[in-house]
Amino acid sequence: MASSSEARLSASAHMSRPWRIHELTSDFRLEDVWALPARGGPDDFPRLVQTYTRGDPIQRSPRPVRTLFALRWKIGELLGWDDPETGVGSRVPTLRDRLPTDLLEHPGPEFEALPFTSLFQIGDEFAAETANRTMHGILHLGWVPDGNGGFRGQLAVLVNTNGLFGNAYMAAIRPFRHLIVYPSMIRQVKREWQE
Repeated sequence: MASSSEARLSASAHMSRPWRIHELTSDFRLEDVWALPARGGPDDFPRLVQTYTRGDPIQRSPRPVRTLFALRWKIGELLGWDDPETGVGSRVPTLRDRLPTDLLEHPGPEFEALPFTSLFQIGDEFAAETANRTMHGILHLGWVPDGNGGFRGQLAVLVNTNGLFGNAYMAAIRPFRHLIVYPSMIRQVKREWQE
């Protein structure tokens, strides 16, 4: 597998695509874009979405990732970052309110364990949202041509931070995301895709 620095993509890899998510997120910042080691034909995208939504990927992750998330959840519990009133539909309105009718008709699967709510799934695109006291976030999966007649997965994360606190939080966790969380997640996607 390519190193994590090779799996990370420029913003243009996401922004240049005609994704429907662009219609909904003009007030969001593109935080990360990563190539995923999931490759296949035009009809394989639902399998990639299933990889992300089923089970608890944190529990299937290596110990350092599980430890980071356990620490984050504990801090969030102590400081009230993840209380119900900080989430989607409370602190921030759901992006489902912005969806055009054609996307509302394709909600996509719900996550079994992670605190995300599906927004839509169409042929080559899936989006889900989450929110807490620090930010309103979007997980976006795409299925892009690989240049060899097939397709590959692509992950983008978009955020609308909650003021200075949210900006500071996102900056503080950036090294952990780039050096530990995403590389581990990408290796896990590769394993599950090959199974």
